[in-house]
Amino acid sequence: MEKRPIVSSRHLAEGEGWEASEIEYGMIIAYNAFSRWMTRCMSAAGHAEMTSLEILALHNVNHRDKDKRLADICFLLNIEDSHTVNYALKKLVKMGLIQSEKRGKEVFYRTSATGKAACDAYREVRERCFIDGLSKLDLSGDDMREIASSLRSLSGQYDQASRAAASL
Repeated sequence: MEKRPIVSSRHLAEGEGWEASEIEYGMIIAYNAFSRWMTRCMSAAGHAEMTSLEILALHNVNHRDKDKRLADICFLLNIEDSHTVNYALKKLVKMGLIQSEKRGKEVFYRTSATGKAACDAYREVRERCFIDGLSKLDLSGDDMREIASSLRSLSGQYDQASRAAASL
């Protein structure tokens, strides 16, 4: 039996480089599953009202316990549309999960005690529901780091291609 490619758009899977369509479909499925996972994990951690972007922003602000600016958060999350992140940050401040402080013209964000507790609760749910199941995938830590490296490299290729497309 012939193996057929698993793609979301047959018209993008024709000719040279058709395999990229398989990768893109995998990323679509993974992105949507990850987004759904984040919101359900945070809901189980006690914060059902949060969107996936708000969850990403909260974890990023909490990262390494350092104050961060909007530009830092957008850069680290590779988000170009800064006003969506800014809106998420304002909502997180309203929820009491992060605090903001204006220093000159810049606004810096840090996690509140409630925000740190939310991140800790998320981590506990993540360990119980996700990390425990990873052993069934038969992936070593090195395998997972290699996958992560490949995904970062692919994101660089997509960033380069998006700049090229913007110049057309």
